[in-house]
Amino acid sequence: LPGPPFTHQQMPRKMVYYGQIGCEQDTERYLDVVKYVFSCYKKEVPLVINTMGWVKGEGLLLLIDLIRLLSPSHIVQMDICDWKAMPPLTPEHVCFSAGLHTKGKQQPKCKQLGADSMESWKYPEGEDMSAPQHKLLYIHPEFPRAGQAGEARVHSGILRDMSILGYLGHLQSPDIGAVLPLHSLVPYQVPFNAVALRVIHTDVAPSNIMYAVNASWVGLCCIPEEVRCQTDGPVLLTQTPVCDCLGFGIVRGVDMEKKLYHILTPVPPENLRLVNCLLLGNISIPNCVLVGQQGIEGEIPYVTSDYNYSI
Repeated sequence: LPGPPFTHQQMPRKMVYYGQIGCEQDTERYLDVVKYVFSCYKKEVPLVINTMGWVKGEGLLLLIDLIRLLSPSHIVQMDICDWKAMPPLTPEHVCFSAGLHTKGKQQPKCKQLGADSMESWKYPEGEDMSAPQHKLLYIHPEFPRAGQAGEARVHSGILRDMSILGYLGHLQSPDIGAVLPLHSLVPYQVPFNAVALRVIHTDVAPSNIMYAVNASWVGLCCIPEEVRCQTDGPVLLTQTPVCDCLGFGIVRGVDMEKKLYHILTPVPPENLRLVNCLLLGNISIPNCVLVGQQGIEGEIPYVTSDYNYSI
């Protein structure tokens, strides 16, 4: 609300690294993540839940799941001019509609045929209808192009890159001066066997895992289990954990001889001591970080224009 998000970043009270820009590939894990984060809410202050803009097809069903799961007191629904695809999310609609992973209540037969108000519905005896009923605030904007998707994907990609760049800005000295390129900053050395590793969005063969991790954006996470390894690593997880994320970093190099990850991150050392898991998702480092590095002569590391798309 105070302006573009990248200009006033705050450390969240609870954060999970989902690792993808959309949730359609794994909606069950998305709901698990929402439950995990919401469990931290102590109800000492009002909570505003900013849902995503996916409200067609399965997106609408997932939204109904979320409303059931979170039981909000109010829902603000913004309509779009001349678009009737999304019904008003009244308490009755949410109650009786099936979600993507939850079932709606069976609609009882109406005893007063022809009546069209909800007051005419008689609930079966013993049916618990005392569940919290939200108040729907329905808004119909009338200004031109209200709600049109347009270039939303392009804009969200730019804002995401700006957020990553804003986050990386914390690596710079607070003193006003020249901005240091990332390759001139000193990274942390992390032994392979000190952290577990997981690629979230796709299957990667263990023999190729270091190729995937090198020069990648990673979530620095904390899993409750102790990371134990008989060898000197790497430690690979077989499933994606739903766990606390303490911040982010860039794996700027992998030392295969010394078995070390080289990681750049602005996360303070007292928090880094808790990190025992690296999660690699489908969030890429902005191109300008790789292409715009100053002081590099010849070929830029990790950047190529000679790419065979058949591979």
